[in-house]
Amino acid sequence: MKFIDEAKIFVKAGDGGNGIVSFRREKYIPMGGPDGGDGGDGGSLYVIGSTDLNTLSDFRHTRRFVAQRGANGQSKNCTGSKGEDVIIEVPLGTSITTLDQGEVIADVANADEPILIARGGFHGLGNTRYKSSTNRAPRQCSKGSTGEQFDLKLELKLIADVGLLGMPNAGKSTFIRSVSAARPKVADYPFTTLHPNLGVVSVGTHRSFVIADIPGLIEGAADGVGLGIQFLKHLQRTRLLLHIIDVLPEESADSPVESAQKILRELKRYDESLYQKPRWLVLNKTDLLAEEEVQAICAEITRGLDWNGPVYNISAINGVGVELLCQDIMSLLETDESL
Repeated sequence: MKFIDEAKIFVKAGDGGNGIVSFRREKYIPMGGPDGGDGGDGGSLYVIGSTDLNTLSDFRHTRRFVAQRGANGQSKNCTGSKGEDVIIEVPLGTSITTLDQGEVIADVANADEPILIARGGFHGLGNTRYKSSTNRAPRQCSKGSTGEQFDLKLELKLIADVGLLGMPNAGKSTFIRSVSAARPKVADYPFTTLHPNLGVVSVGTHRSFVIADIPGLIEGAADGVGLGIQFLKHLQRTRLLLHIIDVLPEESADSPVESAQKILRELKRYDESLYQKPRWLVLNKTDLLAEEEVQAICAEITRGLDWNGPVYNISAINGVGVELLCQDIMSLLETDESL
């Protein structure tokens, strides 16, 4: 199934029911007082996070959600029934904004926690409410207020501990295949990955983390070139970024250092906070180098990037260096509470 990470829907809360004008009419009581009841409140709309959903694909078919209107009041001071609420289930990590102003009205991070997105209208008042010492037979009532309505945009941001960053064909999908049960498409051409992939990496009993692979970035991505820019938002919730670099790019005229610098420039242009997120350097495809060249070339790349952070030399396709990297990631996530 194609990954659906955006959807547009219309929501309309129920209007409040109207109050009514009514007077008590019984045998032998010709001048009964007012007994018009209030209307019922309109139904509201809520979103709730569900662990059973992982895409927004259901909203391709159902895009309109309308809550029930409150019932009108009745005689004998009977209040109208409240409109039924509507509960919309969405995947965890869904951000909901208004289409016209872009205002964030909900950010669904926890399961089974209802979040109000459109409030139902308030009930109208019956004529009983207007009775006073000077007005014993009021003939006025009020209508219920209109329920809120919005055109909304839903965006699904994957919730992962670790995000993969890199040029197309750098080996990100191969890496996630080697460390998890995820099976993204792998081939020897750019943009093999067309949508995000999630993988769960288990490093021991009750010790695991979630890793996200997004389409590769290219120069100009911040301006909409390529595919990765559509999915960079998925990296905003990660705690750690792995910048995967192909140490021997065959199809690129750029050196590994130049390619990495392009990625960092696009990342900074897109979001400064994402650029400042903790990041490790992962030098991939070392199996393509002669054994005596590995250390020298990897050291040259780190010098060219003026990099002082953690560096890992791996071969994702052969699994070389991968286990140590995963163990270190797990240790960092368990010990560093600031991430």
